[in-house]
Amino acid sequence: MNPHVWWYVARSSGVISWLMITASVIWGVILSTKAFPEQRRPAWLLDLHRWLGGLAVAFMLIHMGALVLDGYTDFGLADLLVPYASEWRPGAVALGVVAAWTLIAVELTSLAMKRLPKKVWRGVHLTSYATFWLTSLHAAFAGSDRSTFLYQITALASIVAVAWAAMYRITNRRSLTRPSGA
Repeated sequence: MNPHVWWYVARSSGVISWLMITASVIWGVILSTKAFPEQRRPAWLLDLHRWLGGLAVAFMLIHMGALVLDGYTDFGLADLLVPYASEWRPGAVALGVVAAWTLIAVELTSLAMKRLPKKVWRGVHLTSYATFWLTSLHAAFAGSDRSTFLYQITALASIVAVAWAAMYRITNRRSLTRPSGA
């Protein structure tokens, strides 16, 4: 077996998780704006959004597990769960730790959405934008692929897409109140 297999798994799963976060944020914007009127929005659109978020969590967990199994650095549980606990690039790793916690919070509150007040769920769900930006910064400062052309193009495309989606969301919000007479 290749001695670097866990490093490859850590790198690839981290990038895939980041791309799933990107896709989930963009898809969430599509769902929360006038892009699809409610009367024409099939259930699979929401299911796809949930599936992308679930994949982001799954690949994040693979990323973290592979980091523990890789011999290049010595990551323990505290390094992956506590910001600034890591001795290896503590600031960059802390960005990833905080992004992981915000991703988990978004996913858990989404699973409990029907049992939570809408304002609580929405407030936590809006941190998905922060999750994307924290993950992007984590990849830029801690990732070993940051100098490759493919990574740079992917990062640029992801950042532009999420920034555009956020601006679209701000300018095309659905009304939070029902129209009178409805």
